[in-house]
Amino acid sequence: MPSTPDRVDVAMENTAFMKSLKPTHIPVLRFAGSHRAFGQAYGEACRELIAGHLDLALARTAAARGWSSAAAIEQALAYRAAIQQHAAFFDDEVQGLAEGAGLTLGQAYLLQLRAELNPSRAVAQLEDGECTTFAVDGTTTADAAIYAGQVPDLPQAYAGLSVVLEVAIPGKPALLMFTPAGQLSYIGINSLGLCCFANYLHCDGWRVAVPRYFLSRIALTQSTVADALRLLRTVPRASSRNLLMADAGGHAVDLETTVDDDAEIAPRHGVLAHANHYVSDRLAGSERGSAAFLANSRQRHARMQQLLEGSRGRLDLAALQAVMRDRAHAPDCISRAPGDGEADVQSVAAVLASPTRRCLWVAAGPPHEHAFNEIHFSEGVA
Repeated sequence: MPSTPDRVDVAMENTAFMKSLKPTHIPVLRFAGSHRAFGQAYGEACRELIAGHLDLALARTAAARGWSSAAAIEQALAYRAAIQQHAAFFDDEVQGLAEGAGLTLGQAYLLQLRAELNPSRAVAQLEDGECTTFAVDGTTTADAAIYAGQVPDLPQAYAGLSVVLEVAIPGKPALLMFTPAGQLSYIGINSLGLCCFANYLHCDGWRVAVPRYFLSRIALTQSTVADALRLLRTVPRASSRNLLMADAGGHAVDLETTVDDDAEIAPRHGVLAHANHYVSDRLAGSERGSAAFLANSRQRHARMQQLLEGSRGRLDLAALQAVMRDRAHAPDCISRAPGDGEADVQSVAAVLASPTRRCLWVAAGPPHEHAFNEIHFSEGVA
C-alpha cells in the first residue's frame, strides 16, 4: 500500500482496499460482578492466552536481567503493598486472576508490571516502547465529535495475546479496554465517555510504587479529564508514563510524567499527538531515550500531527482510521508491519475511541493490513 500523502486521502477507503484487509479476530469478553469475581472469570476465560503471556514475560525478564523465574516473581510481589495502599481494588482482581488462571499470586502480579522489571533493557534499547496516540476535538472533525486513539507497537509475540474486555463493576463506570491477556489495565474507554491511551516514556528514578499500566484504569474510574488528572496526581508512580485522555464534554489533555513530576500538554489547533519522547519543556531534561529511538519517536509524532492538522474539518471515522494506517517513513511509521526495521516489533493493534458515541473500533494487527471492528457496551451497561 503506498504511503499516505500529507493530506489524508479518505478515498483510500475504497471498496477494493477494504476487501484487501484481513478481518478482525480478537476476543471480546464481557464480565460483571465484584473486582474479585471479575479477576477470577477473566483468568478462567483466558487461561491459555494468559499462560502464553506469562511465558513471554518471564523469558524477556530473564533475557534482560538474568533473573530466574523465582527471582522475577519475588521482585513483582514487592509492588503489592503500594497497590494495596493506593488502589486496593487491583489487589482483589489480581487475586481473582491468579485463582481463575491457575497462577500463583506472584505470577499474576508479574503480568501487571513487566515493564518495571526491565528498566535496564529499556534504557539500553527501548525496542518495545513504540506507540503513537492522538486526540482531536470537535473543531477538527466533520461531525463535531471528539475522538482519540492509539496504535500500540509491541514485540511481535504479543500479536496473538490480546483481548478486548468489557468490565462492569457495581458502583464504577463500565469499561471497554484493549489489553494483553492477563493485564488488568491498558487502554480504552469508560461508559461515561472518558477514554485513556498511553505511551512509554523513560526517565531515571524508577522505583517500587504503583506500576504504570494501572494508571490508565485509575483514570477511567472518573467521568472527566479534570477529575482524572486530580486523582492521578495522588498516586505514587513506579515509573514514567504518558497518558492521553479525552472526555464526552470535548476536553482533551496529554499528561507526561516522570516518577515525581508531570506536565500537561493542551491540544494545538484542536489536535493532540504523542509518541515516546518528552515534548514539554518542563520535562525535556528527563529524557533517557537512545538517539535511534528518539529519531523514530519524533518522526511518528510529527507525522501524526501533520496528518491531523492537515485535515482539519474533514476528519471523520474513515479519515481517522486512514491516519492510523499511515506507512510514510517506514520503519519510522505509524502503522508498523513485521519486518520493519531491525527490532522484533509491530503494531499489534489499532484502537480508536469516541467519547461522544461511547464505543471502540479495534483492528487486531497493523491497521494497514486489518479491518476495524466496532465494539459497543452491552445493552444496559452504558
